[in-house]
Amino acid sequence: MADSLPVLDLARLELPEAEQAPYLAELRTTARDVGFFYLVNHGISSQLLQNVQSITRTFFALPDAEKQRVSMIHSPHFRGYNRAGVEYTREQRDQREQFDIGAEREALQLLPGDPPWKRLQGPNLWPEALPQLRPLIHAWQQAMTHVALRLLRAFAKSLSLPPTAFDALYGSHPNEHVKLIRYPGQATGASQQGVGAHKDSGFLTFLLQDRQPGLQVEVAPNTWVDALPKPGAFVVNIGELLEIATQGYLRATVHRVKSPAAGQERVSIAFFLGAQLDAEVPVYSLPPALAAEARGLTRDPANPLLRDVGWNYLKGRLRSHRDVAERYYADALITDKS
Repeated sequence: MADSLPVLDLARLELPEAEQAPYLAELRTTARDVGFFYLVNHGISSQLLQNVQSITRTFFALPDAEKQRVSMIHSPHFRGYNRAGVEYTREQRDQREQFDIGAEREALQLLPGDPPWKRLQGPNLWPEALPQLRPLIHAWQQAMTHVALRLLRAFAKSLSLPPTAFDALYGSHPNEHVKLIRYPGQATGASQQGVGAHKDSGFLTFLLQDRQPGLQVEVAPNTWVDALPKPGAFVVNIGELLEIATQGYLRATVHRVKSPAAGQERVSIAFFLGAQLDAEVPVYSLPPALAAEARGLTRDPANPLLRDVGWNYLKGRLRSHRDVAERYYADALITDKS
């Protein structure tokens, strides 16, 4: 069993078509066997990486009163700031503070009988004390979406599907989600759950880490590997949507974050590429040889996989952010499809 994650080079997609086959095979095998890898030569400038990390630290250094002005409790769209200990994973509090930002869109006009997941679309909350955050995060979203689409289309090609096979799911209103995260140090004897063991719900996740370790990946049952920081690289993992769409060939892998020691902190920035909320995930037909290699879907009664994208995403939000759920989604807590 490997004690570190594979490293994949996105620049190899620029090779002539005939020379890409070994890379696509490596990508496919990594996605099936591990579901996590480092991505290098992704094309995002080191200056943009530094700027995003710097402004993330600046945001978390704001006075608590300023952060509370953009608290998630003010957003039915699950946007905004949360203190450490507010979010839950598997019934336990996560010891991280965070700021959630989605695609900047107007809230939908809702009609009686509309599914509650339609409330997820809407504007973000932005701190007045840090006006430069909004344009920088917008630039980051655009750059990351470009990288994510390149990789998503490479996955399609690696499975002998048309490069645009997943585009209809992505659509014109994708669920692009940025999460700025700070893990404060925890004293010995306190909870070490920076974030509990879980899978991500979308297509792909890209994580930009600082120098502090903590991310761990369950590469086999009860076998965890440290995803140690690698300068300039993203840690990439596959979400539930791709596992559903490929009958488990592409693997959504459980992962967690352990808190830093007292007196230290860990800062990371996550980008999640998700599907359009009104989409339903199809099951793609793979060539027989690849279909035979698919592992099938992972069944977890505590986290059922839903093909309805909006419901699958809302399911996670309702469980993670109980205060927002109780304030804006009392009806959904009764009708939750899971």
